[in-house]
Amino acid sequence: MAWTRKQKRLGVIAALGVVLALAVGLILTALRDQIVFFYSPSEIAEGEIAPGTPIRLGGLVLEESWQQDGQDNVFVVHDGASEMTALYTGILPDLFREGQGVVAEGSVIADGSFLATNILAKHDENYMPREVADSLRVTGAQGEKG
Repeated sequence: MAWTRKQKRLGVIAALGVVLALAVGLILTALRDQIVFFYSPSEIAEGEIAPGTPIRLGGLVLEESWQQDGQDNVFVVHDGASEMTALYTGILPDLFREGQGVVAEGSVIADGSFLATNILAKHDENYMPREVADSLRVTGAQGEKG
């Protein structure tokens, strides 16, 4: 039986679809360990994040919550509905301030606090990471423009 032109075209399209699906699957598998999801304190309080899972915590730094002892920093991140204590060892960005937006990369530890490995602070008064602004808008804690 001879293949018609239409059958050959469909075969080529099907083969390209399989190759594309395989490529996307390989890319997603390779990036799976590199993806870090963003969460607000309220989402973390719901308890769906396993301790040790790398995430980003975002919100506003609670006024009068920042304590510093050398390079050890403790501060509270809130989103208007919930609060989470964050621990960070290192030099904070120059623009880190209480009452300002912050994104901390790290993981939740067994006692329920957040152990940060990296702190990202806003770079001027008009900027707040989109994820933080969206989260604060949802909870109603718009401490500043986003």
